[in-house]
Amino acid sequence: MVSPPHEAMHRIFQDYPGLFSRVSEILGVNIPPPTSATALPTDLTENSPVERRVDTLLRIETENDGPFLLAIEAQGKKDPRKTTSWPYYVSYLHNKYSALPVLLLVICQDLATAQWAARPITIGLGQWQTLTLSPLVAGPHNMPVITNVAEARKDLALATLAAITHADNPDVGAILKTLSAALRDTPENITDPIVELTAQGLGNRPAAQQWRNLVAVDTSFYKSFMSEEIRDEGRAQGRAEGHADSLLLLLDVRGIALTDETREQISTCQDPQLLRHWLQRAATATTTEEVFGEQ
Repeated sequence: MVSPPHEAMHRIFQDYPGLFSRVSEILGVNIPPPTSATALPTDLTENSPVERRVDTLLRIETENDGPFLLAIEAQGKKDPRKTTSWPYYVSYLHNKYSALPVLLLVICQDLATAQWAARPITIGLGQWQTLTLSPLVAGPHNMPVITNVAEARKDLALATLAAITHADNPDVGAILKTLSAALRDTPENITDPIVELTAQGLGNRPAAQQWRNLVAVDTSFYKSFMSEEIRDEGRAQGRAEGHADSLLLLLDVRGIALTDETREQISTCQDPQLLRHWLQRAATATTTEEVFGEQ
């Protein structure tokens, strides 16, 4: 069954294709730096009743070494069926896309599954192996534990994937706190997908509630506070403009002549309390000095 953590572990590469470049460095694999990445259809079904679908498939372009295909699988537990489906994915993609090089990256959240996924898959007879598949595996055993806010801010996509792969880490609280702090004062179009992917990746673990509490304090609070502050400023400005209009109308009705300077003073005043004070005086005043002079 497809779970939220399963979706988050591979979908993050669809949202941030350049993330693979940093992950390959962590895995110690020398991959040419990508110049662009394109999401491709994930359906690998042929004219057969068996449906085969890779989780995420990207075509990665490089500057000098040509393109390659990156197939990404999110693996929540050991699954013996993958020993047949993964070699099929790679050989099928190699054939379908004109013999482009194919890499298989497996993302895991627990050490046992990661160790299982990293084992080479061989197809052949005895000592003569026709095909050998060696997946790249990213999991809690090799992804960084990021607890430095500056480091997390430097690469939010990598920090998010690291947090997801360390969902069962006893120190996940510190990891999540670092990530939430790194999102402070970050534009919503950047923050929102990170918050969603992290929540999805944590699934129904206790850390998921901790994450919701953290982002409520570290991001939503600031957004709400700023929105309320802006609304307060707007209301204050509206009250000031209303008082200024009322004061000018009352002075005109009472026949109290105003200089251009005084009229400008009223129109540009942003202090609703001062305008209200002038308005009260204007109700009985006969001269501008009685309105604006010292009390």
